[in-house]
Amino acid sequence: MTSGTASGTAALQERRYRILVTGYAISSYGTFLNVVALSLYVYAVTDRALAVGVFMAVRLAAGFVAGLAAAAVLARWSPKGVMFWANVAQAAALLLLVLAPDGFRTGTLFAVSAVVGASGTLFMVTLRSSIPDMVGEGRHTWANSLMVSGRSMAMVAGFASSGVVVSLLGYTAAFLVDMATFLVCALTVLLLPMPMGPARGDDESDGDSDDEKGSQGGQGGEGADGPGREARRRRVPAALVALGAVPVLGLMVALRGIDALGSSSHNAALPVYSTELDADNPAVFVSVFWCVWALGNVLVQQVLQRYTKRTGRSVGALGFGLGTIAMSGTFILAFAGLPWAATVVIALLAGAADGLTEVSYTSHLQTLPSPLRTHAFGLSATVENLGFGVGMIVVAAALDVFTPLSVVGVAHGAAIVLALVYVARVLRGRGAEQVQEVQEAQEVVPGSEAREGKQGKQGEQGKGESGAGPARGGHRDGAEVSGG
Repeated sequence: MTSGTASGTAALQERRYRILVTGYAISSYGTFLNVVALSLYVYAVTDRALAVGVFMAVRLAAGFVAGLAAAAVLARWSPKGVMFWANVAQAAALLLLVLAPDGFRTGTLFAVSAVVGASGTLFMVTLRSSIPDMVGEGRHTWANSLMVSGRSMAMVAGFASSGVVVSLLGYTAAFLVDMATFLVCALTVLLLPMPMGPARGDDESDGDSDDEKGSQGGQGGEGADGPGREARRRRVPAALVALGAVPVLGLMVALRGIDALGSSSHNAALPVYSTELDADNPAVFVSVFWCVWALGNVLVQQVLQRYTKRTGRSVGALGFGLGTIAMSGTFILAFAGLPWAATVVIALLAGAADGLTEVSYTSHLQTLPSPLRTHAFGLSATVENLGFGVGMIVVAAALDVFTPLSVVGVAHGAAIVLALVYVARVLRGRGAEQVQEVQEAQEVVPGSEAREGKQGKQGEQGKGESGAGPARGGHRDGAEVSGG
């Protein structure tokens, strides 16, 4: 009976998660549709190319700030509430743009850019950090693969239809379609079996919560407000210290930031390279490349889901490093002027490697404890927005001087170098764990006095270290994979 109940609960969780991913994919379609529509509309309204760049900069800056604030927001509000209102805010911003008078269009555009950038980042941080709670243990890779597959297909559909929608129906129709997709996603969020209200109880909503008082126990004489302010000041530094204490997490997030810089290089270079190939039809190469890329992304998700179901394991931290190397290498080759057939295969491999890195990275961070997981995804979003934003500025300037191959080669080459360092660090950590496991196994067998003395010494250390972290031993492919 207990087994049947657990099976029914898992089936319900999976069904509701699939509905959420469907809503997310629909909203992603609207997002990618408006990546094109909004950029064209900014230029149409302002008649200045610089305004398009500023529009993107505002969006990335808002995402950067939202990444920093994500952990604090989720400490006050439930994931369901954050995801719901993030979608509603984007829908409201687009409706405001549609209703704005002509004289206020420019200001409204940049307000929309900020709202979409901040809300989109908050939604993604919340979704990624909440997946373990939605689908249960051991289902991370499946859940992440489903999410990435939905987004990849939505990207192709959004980019492919943007020209048709804008040309035939106009900008207003494109904005209203996007608004509707966000409302659909908000409705799917409402179906989640999670609370909508604040994440913490009323006793923690004020400045003098019991936790704050308890954490300052024995420090009397500071006044009623003193301990509360001190506790709040200590939260962020403590979170950053905790993030730094997790093995290779800092290097992993840094690699993600460099990877984002590499992504900015091929995104900016593709139109330039495509124009060089065929000045009369520059959109052909870009369209074919992204369609094949998305196909590779979707195919690798099917492989990952079957691998996880058969073995019960995820690709983990090592898969992220190796996938980054493969992805950066294939993107460099895409600009090497190879024949069409070879380029199509390269685009397929680039999409597969990109899908592998996305799932392995997200799954790895999801093995962290819940509070730390939120901080990790918020920090990651901030670093990714920073890397992509800085990359777009630097790459745009470099493309005026250097060839697309050289620009993409340098940007993705930097990612390959850091990925090699990361992979070496992960492998070294695994080797250290294996050596320690062998030593622990040998110490179990009674023998010499030296061994007994060593066991006694370790016993004393164990008393002092209890509760300091997870016990060593056994295979781990989570956040502790490279400890040592």
